[in-house]
Amino acid sequence: MITKNTEVQGSLRFQAISALFITGLITSNIVAVKLANFWGYVLPSAIIIFPVTYIIGDVLTEVYGYRVARRVIWGGFICNLFAVAAIWLAGMLEPVNPELGEAYQLVLGSTFRILAASFLAYLVGEFLNAFVLAKLKSLTGGRWLWLRTISSTILGQGVDTAIFISLAFSGLVPREILLEIIFLQWGAKVLYEAVATPFTYLIVGYLKRTESMDVYDNRLSIKNLLT
Repeated sequence: MITKNTEVQGSLRFQAISALFITGLITSNIVAVKLANFWGYVLPSAIIIFPVTYIIGDVLTEVYGYRVARRVIWGGFICNLFAVAAIWLAGMLEPVNPELGEAYQLVLGSTFRILAASFLAYLVGEFLNAFVLAKLKSLTGGRWLWLRTISSTILGQGVDTAIFISLAFSGLVPREILLEIIFLQWGAKVLYEAVATPFTYLIVGYLKRTESMDVYDNRLSIKNLLT
């Protein structure tokens, strides 16, 4: 395996993975408005796709390093902001059919509180996930990928879920229900990561071979978290 500490330049594989990451992020925010019944438990439909962004984030960090993953995370934030702005502007237009206009607002017209909670949770959770994975990779010498991906997901998804649910629904639902929702979603997301671990190994192994990259962020510190 060839180890490089330089940035990836123009790789089609990297571009495809980054596009999948951003698409998953935007899609999950749109489908999250639908609450679904999962074996007696109520969860946002985004549970089927949002954890994938964390898995892709793990792959990006493991193969290309934290600095590259950080840029993709910022890119996802900007693209998501653009999508939200477009949806909001479309909602401001006068509808030809009032009933369809009301349906549009009902499904896509998220409140500022929910949007702010979503954006903050995404940034903190994704950066924490990538940072922890990169630090653990350096500390373990690249061993135990399964332990590093699950550990970073426990922290990243835990903070992400706690921030979003608390900011979006605090004061609207009882505290005990709020805590139940947080732990239920957190557990579901971590389980998703654990089940997907064999696929993560396959993708990481393939990219390291074909890209000839395996970046170690040995000098990574907390001051590099966002910039």
